[in-house]
Amino acid sequence: MLTIFWFVIFVLSFFVLIQASRYFVESAERLGLKLGMPSFMVGITIVAVGTSFPELAVSIIAVVSGATEIVVGNVIGSNVTNIFLILGVTAIAAGRIKITRELLSVDLSFLVGSSFLLVAALLDRQFTISEALLFIAGFIVYVLYALTIEKEGKHGKMVAGRLDHKGIEGSLIMILVASPVVMYFGAEYTIKAVLKLSEFLNVGVEIIAASAIALGTSLPELAVSLSAVRKGKAEMAIGNILGSNIFNTFAVMGIPALFGTLFVPESMIVFGLPMLLIATFLYFFAIRDNMTTKWEGWMLVIFYFFFISELFSV
Repeated sequence: MLTIFWFVIFVLSFFVLIQASRYFVESAERLGLKLGMPSFMVGITIVAVGTSFPELAVSIIAVVSGATEIVVGNVIGSNVTNIFLILGVTAIAAGRIKITRELLSVDLSFLVGSSFLLVAALLDRQFTISEALLFIAGFIVYVLYALTIEKEGKHGKMVAGRLDHKGIEGSLIMILVASPVVMYFGAEYTIKAVLKLSEFLNVGVEIIAASAIALGTSLPELAVSLSAVRKGKAEMAIGNILGSNIFNTFAVMGIPALFGTLFVPESMIVFGLPMLLIATFLYFFAIRDNMTTKWEGWMLVIFYFFFISELFSV
């Protein structure tokens, strides 16, 4: 009964976290446009980055709670899920996705580089403040690049810009103030539930983070990606997913580590990191011909189910 109770708490608190993050991003997007921010800047600094707010909130609360293993599991699991499941399903739904030179020349390089840097940083089984600062610097470099590309109109990332610029509504301010508070409590009870479920199920907290939390935080991106496919803008969805992975690696690893050294569990060293590298390599080779097909999408999805099935036996 206790297991069911804490599973319900996990689902409810995680739902609250996701919804609060969505309201925060939407209100910040509206406020940015109403204040006259260029749409490309809103798209990169608020919308694209905002999709990873749940991962960041969970990771910060995990460090404060002393469960730092969750951070590594969260980042690795989210990145593997984004490549195997989200990119895979997007490719299947689209049938064929043409990849532009900008994604191949820079975004893909950032994705591969960030993955290898993460592996190198975690091999000693801890993630220190000095490494965190280095990762945050990498995130800043990527954001500056993304802002430059968007301003020049060369990239395919989805941006906001559909909203009006009338007077600022008081409700926007209220949502911006209230939603982070709700996110905090949602993240706090998510972590509490994960710790309890880990105890009852006798599995590591990083395993739950790499599976359930990673899948939950990736579902909004799946919805956005499928919506982009329906609108004939599948490549934009891929750009956003790649950007989300880069943000996860640099910021979701870097920022929480400012609150304390992160512990890297053995399961993530022997299984999580190799699967992350496999995911990165598979995607790298899948788009070597400037194209991703539905058959390659099926291959990625198969690898995702392999990842989940093997994760609990590590």
